[in-house]
Amino acid sequence: MRFRAAPSDPIRGTTDPVRGTTDDPVRVTSGPISGTTDPVRRTTRRAVLLGGAVAAVAAAVGCGPSRSLGAATATPSPASGKPAAQGRHALLMQVLAHPDDDLYFMNPDTQYAVSAGVPLVCVYVTAGEADGVNKIPGQPHPPADKAAYSSARHQGLRQSYAAQLGLPLFTPWSESVAALPGGHLAEVNSLENKGRRIDLVHLNLAMHTPFGHMGVPALWRERGLALGTVVADGSPLSTVQSYDHDGLLDVLVGLFERYRPTLVHTLDPDPDIQHSDPVTRIHDSEQPGYSDHADHTAVASFTWAAMVRWARTSAGGPPPFAAVAFRGYYNHHWPDNLPPAVLRPKAAHLVPYGAAPHWKCGNPAGCGDYNVGGERPLRNRKGWVRSTHYRYPGPRLALAEEADGRLTAYGVLGMRAVRWRETPEGAFGDPVDLGGGPLAPVLGAAALDDGRQLLFGLRLAAVEGRGGPDIREIVLLEQASRGGGFRAWTGLGNPEGDDDRGRRIGTPVAVTGRDGRVHLFVRNAEHGVSTRVRGRDGRWSPWRDLGGGPIQDGLTAVVGTDGEVRVYAPGRDTVHQWTPDGPVATGASGTGPLPAPADAIAVSGDRLYYRPPASTSLIATDGPAVVFPGYGPVSAAGSYLLGRGVDGALRLLHDGRATRAVPAQTTLDGPALRLTRRGPAAAGLSPDARPWLWRARRSGTGTGAGSSVQKV
Repeated sequence: MRFRAAPSDPIRGTTDPVRGTTDDPVRVTSGPISGTTDPVRRTTRRAVLLGGAVAAVAAAVGCGPSRSLGAATATPSPASGKPAAQGRHALLMQVLAHPDDDLYFMNPDTQYAVSAGVPLVCVYVTAGEADGVNKIPGQPHPPADKAAYSSARHQGLRQSYAAQLGLPLFTPWSESVAALPGGHLAEVNSLENKGRRIDLVHLNLAMHTPFGHMGVPALWRERGLALGTVVADGSPLSTVQSYDHDGLLDVLVGLFERYRPTLVHTLDPDPDIQHSDPVTRIHDSEQPGYSDHADHTAVASFTWAAMVRWARTSAGGPPPFAAVAFRGYYNHHWPDNLPPAVLRPKAAHLVPYGAAPHWKCGNPAGCGDYNVGGERPLRNRKGWVRSTHYRYPGPRLALAEEADGRLTAYGVLGMRAVRWRETPEGAFGDPVDLGGGPLAPVLGAAALDDGRQLLFGLRLAAVEGRGGPDIREIVLLEQASRGGGFRAWTGLGNPEGDDDRGRRIGTPVAVTGRDGRVHLFVRNAEHGVSTRVRGRDGRWSPWRDLGGGPIQDGLTAVVGTDGEVRVYAPGRDTVHQWTPDGPVATGASGTGPLPAPADAIAVSGDRLYYRPPASTSLIATDGPAVVFPGYGPVSAAGSYLLGRGVDGALRLLHDGRATRAVPAQTTLDGPALRLTRRGPAAAGLSPDARPWLWRARRSGTGTGAGSSVQKV
């Protein structure tokens, strides 16, 4: 184990930020092992590609054979009805393609978790060496040095996370080499302060092959390849490693098994289709045809494949973990959703990461990614830092009120559906396994006229790579009797006609109309809405494209006061609305299109609630103004609104008047709100993958006059 310290003279300098340019459980050797080298090594080590020639890397990652419209795959995993595992100690693991993906795309969520004391492990798959040029703004480009540039980016991360732990920027980190599955080794940097701990794990795979192709995308797509690593200057690891497809997958599964995270942050495995000419695409650092960097997509695909294997093979059943997938360069194409009060601290974490050449950080190879620091992330026209978007938006828990007034919550744990029931003490009990996996993190739900529940999931039916199938489908679980067990999972197919387009669909939402028919909606690959309808006889119509858009994911389906089924979604320009017959104009009292939204739309009665881009304000249509400062989407139920304040804490608003904090622990995205016979109830998941439940206390004047103890 080594400790980095001491001043030095800074050197080189970056390319564009965040760029691009056996199913057996895996056991990892714990603890550091030897392997240190001279701390001031200046030799550039070039990555190597081992094995056969590399074919050109195409636009999308993985493309299976075409299937007929709405076709389904094998039956999803059944509900066992057995107790599911539950988390005990929170730990957040992030799997990133590049150093700084976390700072650009996952904050402020990561910072909220760290501030709450949740241990953090960041796994950086690539070395982030790009072309080896650590560009200093306003100065000539220095010579390329990939080992030095990778080292400088590692140093920038240490500085940023030291600041997030409340420590001086140049605080020494312990450095070690960890043994991983398959004989692989990785550099690990660790820092702890007042019981809060952060580990940075650097796998350091080369970003490019010697033939100029993108390295990790090639590893995901092609057979018979092995990709070398870059040894960063000053690293305690002096050995070049070699990874093939299975080797990287085994290492990720091994890291999950070693650290046992209860929360996993990943990138977007299925970015949106994005049509742009080659010049624009290169200028935007995006892969052909899709709104993200190819490394992000490939690393996300490896990560989701590793989570699927870990959930399937872990001893004792699926581990208790929740997952969050974050959009990447998607942020450039949609309205900004972070107001200045939230954006400034997020951008501030990039300042110590970017650093400057004159900093005395103690790393001769460089003190950070020099093209990133200062105000540059805020001035960058691509605007990546200005938003935090989720690939699977929506409430984390679907809440149902039982005949006795208690709540039942349905969610996803270990990539399988689970059910929690409220106990007499007002907390959620142990989870019960409902199967269906591997599922995306958010379920849709609807109640039939007889009180039985329907649950809808987006299933990652196949995530194979190397030319194998990569399939997504909508699946359904129907309750056999109100409050009772469930029937077998069934597949509802996919609104898209081929697997590549089918990967671009969104999370399902559903609502039961007054006539008893159930309307299912998903965002489709063309950024519009597709639907299927379940008749009162239980039969489903074919998928139908309702057109309209373009919209972001995050649909809201309701039955209006006139009895009409409607679905709302945020577009670039305004709020978009559909009925089952197709798109309709959305306006406030006939005054024309509504202002553009930043996130999903909440609906109560005939009023819509949402925040405009980069604003703490709340737009409320057809009624008096509502003052509810904060950020992100809100939830609405009756006269209650639930949303985040600018500090990230949940707040409840009643009748547009007093705001009060919901006493939940640090919560994940997508808290749920329901108006019950006992008053408003809020629920969500904590970083330990356990549910919390909050109810308003009763008072002499009714509900809502205080706050009760929430579970966990």
